[in-house]
Amino acid sequence: MPSFSEAQQSAVYVNDFKEYRDAVYLYNNKQYQAAQNIFQQVKRTTDNNEIEANCSYYIANCAVRLNQLGADALMEDFVQSYPMSTKRNSAYKDVADYYFEQGKYGYALKWYEKVDDSNLSYSDKERYNFNMGYALFSAKRYDQSKKYFNRVSDSKTYGSQAKYYIGYMAYQGDDYNAANEYFSQIQGSKQLDEKLAYYQADMNFKLGKFDVALQQATEQLEKTRDREEISELHKIAGESLFNLKRYEEAIPHLAAYKGKQGKWTNTDYYMLGYAYYQQKDYESAIGQFNKIIDGSNSVAQNAYYHLAQCYLKTDKKQQALNAFRNANQMEFDEEIRQDAMFNYAKLSYDIGNPYESVSALLLSYLSKYPESGHKEEIETLLVDSYITSKNYDAALQLLEKNRNYSSKETYQKVAFYRAVEIFNEGNYKEAISYFDKSLAQPQNDHYTARATFWKAEANYLLSNYEDALYGFKQFESMSTAGLSESKIVDYNIAYTYFKQKKYGQAATYFDKYTKETKDTQYLNDAYLRLGDSYFVDRKYWPAMETYNKAIAMNGVDADYAAFQKAISYGFVDRNEKKIEDLNAFVARFKKSAYRDDALYELGNVYIAEDQVEKGVAAYDKLVSEYKNSSYVPKTLLKAGLIYFTNNQDAKALSKLKQVVADYPKTQESIQAAGTVKQIYTDQGKIDEYANWVQQYTFIEVTDAEIDNATYEYAENQFVQNKNDKAIKGFEEYLTKFPTGIHSTSAHFYLAQLLYGKDEKAKSLPHYEVVANLERNEFTEQALLRVSQISLENKNFDKAIPVLKRLEIEADYPQNVSFAQSNLMKAYYEKKDYEATVLYAERVLENPKIDDRIASDAQIMIARSAMKTGNETRAKKAYAEVQKIATGALGAEALYYDVYFKNKEGKYEASNEAMQKYAQEYSGYKEYAAKGLIIMAKNWYALEDSYQATYILNSVITNFKTYPQIVSDAQVELSKIKAEEAKTNASVETEDVPVENQEKEGN
Repeated sequence: MPSFSEAQQSAVYVNDFKEYRDAVYLYNNKQYQAAQNIFQQVKRTTDNNEIEANCSYYIANCAVRLNQLGADALMEDFVQSYPMSTKRNSAYKDVADYYFEQGKYGYALKWYEKVDDSNLSYSDKERYNFNMGYALFSAKRYDQSKKYFNRVSDSKTYGSQAKYYIGYMAYQGDDYNAANEYFSQIQGSKQLDEKLAYYQADMNFKLGKFDVALQQATEQLEKTRDREEISELHKIAGESLFNLKRYEEAIPHLAAYKGKQGKWTNTDYYMLGYAYYQQKDYESAIGQFNKIIDGSNSVAQNAYYHLAQCYLKTDKKQQALNAFRNANQMEFDEEIRQDAMFNYAKLSYDIGNPYESVSALLLSYLSKYPESGHKEEIETLLVDSYITSKNYDAALQLLEKNRNYSSKETYQKVAFYRAVEIFNEGNYKEAISYFDKSLAQPQNDHYTARATFWKAEANYLLSNYEDALYGFKQFESMSTAGLSESKIVDYNIAYTYFKQKKYGQAATYFDKYTKETKDTQYLNDAYLRLGDSYFVDRKYWPAMETYNKAIAMNGVDADYAAFQKAISYGFVDRNEKKIEDLNAFVARFKKSAYRDDALYELGNVYIAEDQVEKGVAAYDKLVSEYKNSSYVPKTLLKAGLIYFTNNQDAKALSKLKQVVADYPKTQESIQAAGTVKQIYTDQGKIDEYANWVQQYTFIEVTDAEIDNATYEYAENQFVQNKNDKAIKGFEEYLTKFPTGIHSTSAHFYLAQLLYGKDEKAKSLPHYEVVANLERNEFTEQALLRVSQISLENKNFDKAIPVLKRLEIEADYPQNVSFAQSNLMKAYYEKKDYEATVLYAERVLENPKIDDRIASDAQIMIARSAMKTGNETRAKKAYAEVQKIATGALGAEALYYDVYFKNKEGKYEASNEAMQKYAQEYSGYKEYAAKGLIIMAKNWYALEDSYQATYILNSVITNFKTYPQIVSDAQVELSKIKAEEAKTNASVETEDVPVENQEKEGN
């Protein structure tokens, strides 16, 4: 009989065992939380090691199934605490199986690797091998996975699935034969048939069995409802049809493909685009090809070539130019490359090229492909391109290096047009050398005649009048019918004679011209110069008749004609008529530059007619209205002398003293001082004279005879053109007599001589002395020179006040124009845009300015408006520049036409303007680069991503000398790529790393 203690222990065991069994029951019924609680209670109370070990096992198992924190640690603790437990291996397997069933293959793999499969039953071992294989497969450890799948490949339970995964791994490794072998062994398995259909279709496509792949893909499309699989099956069917050249059937399948993660690749766009191309649906083809961005393989080269062909078919030449250029720049297919370059060269000739010289490009083609069947055609284009490209400088350089590619006539034309360019830039000496180059190849009479004319014109502007006259006469003797120059040659000959002071011959040609021309602008001027020629030759009646014709035209310089006509009456003893006309002139021409001249002459003629009061009144009116006129000191002196002659000493002294006070050191002041002395002497007021004269040191000069003799020596050298001796003489005079009687003229003539020797820095102080004195006969010229030198030195602070004086004080209209136009430019350099516009408007108010100055003024207005954000005004000004400007200003104006049209959303019009720029101004690279960036923006707005990105890449590559423009292009390119990367997996951006992008193709 057992003892009490034994009986008590037995009872506890029985009780523990019952609760343990209850917990196992709950565990088997997945009541893990309740089971775990009982297992924990039994473990705390039992003395049975086996039950305790089992409880630990189940507690850890429940923790795993309940996803409790520390579940793994509980299981590890169980294994370490009960190393002899029979459930140790089961624990590993059970936990692994649990995680496997939950789809947590990484966790399952961790526990399966701890299982000792040698102690497993056959069925457990099969399950273990399959699950281990799949867990490794999920971890992409394919070599190890294959080993476990092979262990169950013949299993009734797992064999089909194991073979499927072994086949799939072979498929992924591009071992399609092995994949087919395994897949073929599981045909008929309903569970796997649908998956196999897609893979087999794809494998047959990749094996080049397009018919089989097409059949399998279309059959599976009828069965499956998986959207992703449907998309991939359309891709297989579409690309199979594409490779079978059944393009029309391929299109719906290719278009139905949704891409990987919603993105297509460049190859996807190419295939659909090419299918459309084969159907001659060029617009649709463009819509696909132009989405191919940054392509750099044979597919891309082919795509860009066919994109170019589509553009040509739809008459989009600028777009075609870029696409052919891109295809030519790739080296994957030489045949495509050569044909692309041929088309690129032809288009460049046709529409211009913003990237490189058309002539150089054509030469490059001939150099690369000397045996090309297009050789003669390209050589013909090369000849024509020299003229049509208008890049005459580069063209001439190429011609001189490669005479084999051109005729002498072509050289003659190009040299002529280059000479004209240089002529228009104002470099007349260099222009003559190029006109001579053209004349050295007298192949075409048309260009020989024109070069002769414009060389003569250049000589005329250089004051080489004999050479100019010879050239104009030579042109006149040529066959010049139809040439615009022939209409003005008589006018030019007349002017050349006029400049030579051969007024009789000048009159003959001016008269001939006025009878032949219908050009009102030149006709008006011809009448004026014809009148002047008669006037100088003292043929006053014919002069007046001619001036009357100019007055009747009421054109530019009508005031001058009226003044000259009035003056002419004085020379034919018709002073009454002269007075009448001068009074009419003063009344009519209130703002004429000759109004002070007219008042001066009116005063003179009144005095001559003994109408003293009226004469003096005219003088007074001149002094009152034109304080800065060079006539004022003369007028005051004359008035003073008249009063003196008429014994009106008080009035005479008032006028004469004013001359001395306001215009010291002038000849008028010296004469006035002498008369003042005579009046005081006659009145016996010597002391009063002495008190007055002491304030003027220049009046009583010691050694006056030495002063005069020293000056006269220098002046004589000057008159005889002995310039070095004259310079030395004037310098000696100013050293001895710094404030001498002749110091003003000495300073001026010395300045002129130094300026003529290009010693401008030395001349400047002397001009400044003259300019800073009271008004004298040299003031205007001195102000002009000081301003010119200051502008050349970019000393705008110094130039501006001098130019302002010149504008006010100048008698000659051309000097007023000079002052205003340069004030405009100086203020722009000082960033005073309001003042810039003010002076630009003054310049434009002058009806006599030429197109060059007018375009300068409009440019200043436009640039200032841009600087101040007034783009409306800038647009208007640039439009005016575009009408009249050439060269750099024309390029700038046309660029802004591109700019403003883009801003207004007129993208196609903006591109057309940029194409015009490429044709006419390709040599001006900075604005070309900036214009190309705008063109890229236009294309992107027009949904042509290819054009946009290609142009921006070209700017980045070809315009590195403009770093800011390159930076702007890079920013724009990054924006476009970031947007395109959302739908195109082939686009590489900083936000879409290369390694994360899908591979192209199947």
